[in-house]
Amino acid sequence: MLQHHASQLVPLPELTAIIQRAFVPLPPPTVREGGFIREGYNKELDELRTIASSAKDFIADLQRREIEATGIKSLKIRYNKVFGYYIDITRPNLPQVPDRYIRKQTLVNSERFIIPELREYEEKILTAEQRAQELEYELFEQIRAHILNHVADIQQTAAAVAVIDVLASFATVAHDNHYVQPEVTDSPAIYIAGGRHPVVEKTLGSDVFVDNDVHLDQDDHQLLIITGPNMAGKSTYIRQVALIVLLAHMGSFVPARIAKIGVVDRVFSRIGASDNLAQGQSTFMVEMIETAHILHNATSRSLLIFDEIGRGTSTFDGVSIAWSVCEYLTEKKLRPKTLFATHYHELTELADHRRNIKNYNVTVKELQDSILFLRKVVPGGADRSYGIHVGKLAGLPEEIIHRAQEILLCLEEEKISEESIAAILRKKKATTSVYDLPLFKPLRTETPQNLQAIMKNHPLLQEIRSLDPNRLTPLEALVKITEWKRKLEENENNQMRHDSPGGC
Repeated sequence: MLQHHASQLVPLPELTAIIQRAFVPLPPPTVREGGFIREGYNKELDELRTIASSAKDFIADLQRREIEATGIKSLKIRYNKVFGYYIDITRPNLPQVPDRYIRKQTLVNSERFIIPELREYEEKILTAEQRAQELEYELFEQIRAHILNHVADIQQTAAAVAVIDVLASFATVAHDNHYVQPEVTDSPAIYIAGGRHPVVEKTLGSDVFVDNDVHLDQDDHQLLIITGPNMAGKSTYIRQVALIVLLAHMGSFVPARIAKIGVVDRVFSRIGASDNLAQGQSTFMVEMIETAHILHNATSRSLLIFDEIGRGTSTFDGVSIAWSVCEYLTEKKLRPKTLFATHYHELTELADHRRNIKNYNVTVKELQDSILFLRKVVPGGADRSYGIHVGKLAGLPEEIIHRAQEILLCLEEEKISEESIAAILRKKKATTSVYDLPLFKPLRTETPQNLQAIMKNHPLLQEIRSLDPNRLTPLEALVKITEWKRKLEENENNQMRHDSPGGC
């Protein structure tokens, strides 16, 4: 390949010499302002520039001569864009002004004059500057027209240089970072041993970054659910797989020990949290739009990476959406290779229902009052997120950490934690869907017979039945309604005190 593209290089020594001789190394941003043609390239341009640049010397010499001729020591020759060049004389020196001076403007403390010699030189300077800019652009157009005669050779050389530059960059990066040559096949499987994230590795250092393996196919390892604590490395893991696949398809070596990459047609990602306020789209709406786009366009040859689908809404809604997306992706008609990072540990139950789903988790070591991130991805699901530990590492105030631990214990005792939801799901192992899970039904159900008995025996309803509204005055009716409202509120408050746990 290198020899082929090297043969496409067309030397253009004559054109190169013209460009080097005509243009300065650092030209201005536009050609209309001048200053981009080298000195010595065009004799007329050099003369015009000399006239323009010698203005300071001429003005200084003329000012010296006029001071000697008039005896006015404070005489100054100045310039502005409105009047051009003029001689400035202060008011005490006006009696010494010669008759050959032509008054141009009167000010409070001075007057401005012009003389024929100064006017003629001003026209010469301004004309020289304008002509120099015009001549520079004319020379630029001549050179451009000459270059256009060689445009085909230039484009061919540029294309060859671009490919050689990319290949040289690939070689340098692969050599310096110990990349390996991937084996790209027609197989639907992806196997990477000792994979590394090419960017994070450079930031942390190769001696600190922990490599990981991955195996994806359309059979037993079609969808991998990745669980683990915050900051453990789930996002880095799924991104590095996508980057290694992209590098292999580009023709680059990859950061791994072994890489066997089946050809993919597209790589889809749903990562990060962002909104689109200009179009009225919340973070969750953007997440759902991007997920829908992936589901509508992915094929069996695609690689999908999802990071915490459903986190932008309530827990139950988020679990429902994430669960159903996983089910949809593992149907026989689609089955793209998928990495699904999540904090919803309930999703690990899917591996018990579908053989093409596997659970993996990023390991941590729990210490006495903190955690140690091991960064290693191993088979199996995680059972905790260690969010409070991460908050402590981030520097949250100690009282917040302590209170969060108390609330977590209360939630766990009330069995409304993620672990309790997982327990509910485990009861449904015999099914392949969660559409009938009690998790998504009301916590209490009453039969029509029960409701009828309750309504019949309720004291408040019995009182209402025994009441004759025709015998009540408006004031008595208002008093009754107020009394009923008070009784209902007392009943609700007593029920809440009975149901609520202590300490939370």
